[in-house]
Amino acid sequence: MQANDVRVLRSAAIPTFAVGMVAVVASLLMAGGKGALGAALGALLVGVFFSISVVAVSYAARVSPQLMAIAAMVSYLVKVVVIMVVLNAFRDTTAWNTMAFAWTVVVCTLVWTGFEVRAFLKTKMLYVDPEASVPGKGES
Repeated sequence: MQANDVRVLRSAAIPTFAVGMVAVVASLLMAGGKGALGAALGALLVGVFFSISVVAVSYAARVSPQLMAIAAMVSYLVKVVVIMVVLNAFRDTTAWNTMAFAWTVVVCTLVWTGFEVRAFLKTKMLYVDPEASVPGKGES
């Protein structure tokens, strides 16, 4: 991973972890142990899924800039499908509080996305390679 990617990952993961911990404590107080477990699983799900996406897009960017957009879209599609499968598989579970799980997933997703956007806006990246040569133009 490049330094920019690590910075983006860290700047999104730390606030999401903090919000996840707040959600666990709040769910523990409101719904007991099952609420805390649901909130912890929701925060873990968001952290793992979004971290995998950042790593996949970072790897694809090293291979090819064009592959980066495809990797981002495919990782998003895979996340949506896997989350749908997980939610469907555990729809009737009584092992944890499903409302605490769902609200933690929503809040942590919003926090991660917001801080990821903030990190990208603050990152100074070149959009054009100043060393690139123009095809078809000879050296003057």
